[in-house]
Amino acid sequence: MSTSPDIAGHPGRILVVDDDRDNREVLGVVLGWEGFVVLTAASGEEALAIVAREPPDLILLDVMMPDMNGYQVAARIKGTHTTRNIPIMMVTALNDLASRVRALDAGAEDFLAKPLDRVELCVRVRSLLRSGRDDRAFA
Repeated sequence: MSTSPDIAGHPGRILVVDDDRDNREVLGVVLGWEGFVVLTAASGEEALAIVAREPPDLILLDVMMPDMNGYQVAARIKGTHTTRNIPIMMVTALNDLASRVRALDAGAEDFLAKPLDRVELCVRVRSLLRSGRDDRAFA
């Protein structure tokens, strides 16, 4: 079922941000099977450092993390000129309307509730990678 993640000449580089190691590993394996290059961060601060050093093509961001939650991380990324066009997908156990609206308000382009469906995850990731590359072409 896999289509090539090689969009615009290189595989998509995805940063997975989650304080739960098991969640990072599962997402890394699933996305790796699909041919994506996966970077991981265990905290918001670590994610911001990675984004500053080597901006990914897409960020999968957990909402509920200690110290700095996903909404805060998204707002910081979207508030910086050099990183504001990186698409963000919030991935969380929260599935209520208020949480989805808050994620979008913080700058996320998409929201996916846990437990994740592998097929839906991969389709949404490809879609965001395409739209993110289109946005950066015009930035």
